[in-house]
Amino acid sequence: MPDTQYTLLAEPLWPLMNKFYRAHQSPMKAVRDAQLWVARREEIVAALCLRPVAGGHWLTGLFVDPACREQGVAAALIARAIEGLEQPVWLFCHPDLRGFYERRGFAFNPQLPQAMAERLSRYARSKPMISMGLEPLARSSIDNG
Repeated sequence: MPDTQYTLLAEPLWPLMNKFYRAHQSPMKAVRDAQLWVARREEIVAALCLRPVAGGHWLTGLFVDPACREQGVAAALIARAIEGLEQPVWLFCHPDLRGFYERRGFAFNPQLPQAMAERLSRYARSKPMISMGLEPLARSSIDNG
């Protein structure tokens, strides 16, 4: 397996994340008010956004190149992106992904800040969506594999 680097994407390189999403026909987009994290094997093979929100961080836009799935890339990218954070991390995902996130230490249906709860409610109107959360003390249970 090729060597994979997990890094914060420098601002001048942000367009590369949207190029990666488009190349895989993903509707996801990089958001400007976030930290943009990537996994690289020469080219970007995975990406996520970590956006500060009231009382914590919101993990969005996680996407792994289909050719690189089932190799621990997403788990390692998440672990690197949240390393050292001292506030909760929340995310919204399809119910089928619940087990994946639970194996990374996230809990189903966490207490959300009001703005996040409202956003989840809006998103859930058009597609199946659940919330997951990771408290700082739970991070020791994150599986990088």
